[in-house]
Amino acid sequence: MAEVVVLESRERVLAGILFTAAAYFLFSAQDASIKLLVVGMTVWQIMFVRSITVLVACGAIGGKRLFADTIDSPIVKPMLVRSAFTLAAWLCYYNAARSLQLAELTTIYYAAPIIVTVLSVLILGETVPLLRWLAVFIGFVGVFIACDPTRLGLSAPVLLVLAAAVLWGIAVVLLRKTAMQERTMIQLVLNNFYFLLFSAVPALLWWRMPDWRQLLLLVSVGALGGVAQYVLFEGMKRAPVSIIAPFEYTSLVWAFALGYAIWGDLPRTEVFMGAALIIGAGLLIVGNEHFRRREHAS
Repeated sequence: MAEVVVLESRERVLAGILFTAAAYFLFSAQDASIKLLVVGMTVWQIMFVRSITVLVACGAIGGKRLFADTIDSPIVKPMLVRSAFTLAAWLCYYNAARSLQLAELTTIYYAAPIIVTVLSVLILGETVPLLRWLAVFIGFVGVFIACDPTRLGLSAPVLLVLAAAVLWGIAVVLLRKTAMQERTMIQLVLNNFYFLLFSAVPALLWWRMPDWRQLLLLVSVGALGGVAQYVLFEGMKRAPVSIIAPFEYTSLVWAFALGYAIWGDLPRTEVFMGAALIIGAGLLIVGNEHFRRREHAS
């Protein structure tokens, strides 16, 4: 009986890993699609169509019952605040996508985990061990190298990505406090409903009629984003965060690969060096947490 339980636990963790890895591939594909779209239309319009696509899909799957449960959810108000920060991060990130390579964009954005660590102390009152602060410093150095002050400097696109990282860091902290207490589908409905609400007016004011290629990309952004969000939350439910956290860094690999495949981008040496330091910092944090848990368990 014990062997069956262990086997089921392992299969559950493996499913969590596969879900998480798939989610970050889908997020990277979504980012590449949006980078193609922002050349010809506003981020508001992209967000508006994406939100409609996700909400229609949620309605088709969950029906009226899903929307009724969403209205009664205890996280309706907290999700409004979190969605506002996520929206601001979205706007900064994808406006910067017009000027930066996908690899540069993704690497600089990985300042977000560093910011989450700092905010967890300031907002949540968490105690951060010395080793994690060391990892934060290493990650900061990685972001600094990837920005390459002698080339990119603190240009407007770089500042936008860093602002996006700060805003997303705040959103993640808020997510820890509220969103994990609700079903994934309800989180999807609330998040995309607020996005739709926020983006409707500016999207319609600066609307540009898409051609058939742009329309396909818009729908694919909604499909990729919606499935990625769902799969990521499902992965989190099946495996401990300490196990799946390193798989977030697979999006760096996908960003490099998609940037080369679509635009022929060859990331600078500094971007590779920065990415390596950022990944190392993240793995140091994860390894430290795993070691601490084992110590407490024994």
